[in-house]
Amino acid sequence: MTHYIYLVRHGEHQDAEHGLVDGPLSPRGRRQASLVADRLSGVPLDAVWHSPLMRASETAKAVADRLPSVSPEPSALLFDCVPTGMTDQTPASFEPFFGSVTDAEIEAGSAQMDDAVSEFLVRKPGEVHELLITHNFVIGWFVREVLQAPAWRWMTLNQAHCGLTVIAQKQGRPWTLVSHNDLAHLPVELRTGLPEQYPV
Repeated sequence: MTHYIYLVRHGEHQDAEHGLVDGPLSPRGRRQASLVADRLSGVPLDAVWHSPLMRASETAKAVADRLPSVSPEPSALLFDCVPTGMTDQTPASFEPFFGSVTDAEIEAGSAQMDDAVSEFLVRKPGEVHELLITHNFVIGWFVREVLQAPAWRWMTLNQAHCGLTVIAQKQGRPWTLVSHNDLAHLPVELRTGLPEQYPV
């Protein structure tokens, strides 16, 4: 018996290009959400949780439209957040990122992710399939936690809009990373949200 958690970053939202914090999904974001919903349609989901922000809520609705047997529920533990500040191990190149982040925001983000790990990374009996629709930094933190990587490493784990990451735990074993940022369900033109890539 295995406990699976499917981590999905929300679809692209309309106000992203204008620098606004939240907004409804863009037309491209709606297509991304529909395709990840199709991708998950064969999974016997027991629960769907999502960030209360609009872009995550609308992505969850797309899943519910495809899978009417599930009822997505918001969780404040899945809000977008910054889980850590600069640490002794954090490369100096990341320092500019933290220039606009307050100590209070970092403290709140750290507490939130401690609670999120305690809430979601808990082995449940039987075969379990849960979907969490959330944000880039939150997924990065979950993956870092599963890999037991240094705290700052969440910053190097990036997910595309509606990319699919899967973590799992078999009875009596540690959590493992099954797949990270799987984009097989998205055509190239819908693979948005990642930092600029190096040429191949």
